[in-house]
Amino acid sequence: MTNKLDTIGAWMLGIIWFLPLAYSLWAAFHPAAYSTHFDLTAPLTLQNFKAAWQAAPFARYFLNTFILVTMVLVAQFVLSTLAAYSFARFEFRGRDFVFLLVLLQLMIMPDVLIVENYRLMSWLGIRDTIFAVGLPYFASAFGIFLLRQTFKSVPRELEEAARVEGASRWQILLKIYVPLARPIYVAYGLVSVSYHWNNFLWPLIITNSVESRPLTVGLQVFASTDQGIDWSVITAATLLSAAPLLLGFVLFQRQFVQSFMRAGIR
Repeated sequence: MTNKLDTIGAWMLGIIWFLPLAYSLWAAFHPAAYSTHFDLTAPLTLQNFKAAWQAAPFARYFLNTFILVTMVLVAQFVLSTLAAYSFARFEFRGRDFVFLLVLLQLMIMPDVLIVENYRLMSWLGIRDTIFAVGLPYFASAFGIFLLRQTFKSVPRELEEAARVEGASRWQILLKIYVPLARPIYVAYGLVSVSYHWNNFLWPLIITNSVESRPLTVGLQVFASTDQGIDWSVITAATLLSAAPLLLGFVLFQRQFVQSFMRAGIR
């Protein structure tokens, strides 16, 4: 009985989650007259996507978002790897205390720091740039924690054997620790890309121009009341912005699940 209730509950939650996507698909591929009228005989159209693409500079928004998520992900990988390796394998005074301060960052919501981050970006003179959108996220406590736990699970015998062979610290890190932590990098990368692709509040505050706006902010400007309310075009624009993530999930869902399972096991 309990298993049946769990199954029914899972299906209900899945349906509730899928309903907004189903409506978006319906409205985006049908004329505006059918956006709130379900009719199986309604004609299909791609005009909504064409209208959305021409009504706003989505090509620029896609480029800005791609630059942003790539920049943040590379910075997080580099900084988190170096910090995690230091915490896992180096002995220095105050190491545990510093790591505790890093963990405290996990308890602080990024939105709490928006005012101070805005002041800092203004002081640096980089406000309204893609770099300013990503800079506050370069150092990730979550990434440092995940990689530290993984690096600590690597047998020291491997590192000692590499030292006997004359390997340097950099070679040990890049040829032993990083390859063994590849599932963790994949799992964390998925979380990071998804978060920064969909991040809205901070980019909305720090950007003012098309040259620096990511997709989420550009979509909000496009869907504002000044542009008029056409749900078919708006849902088409929403699908355009979400399409890369949805396509990536469909193509690589098996790798996604395996990476998160391995990350949990470690």
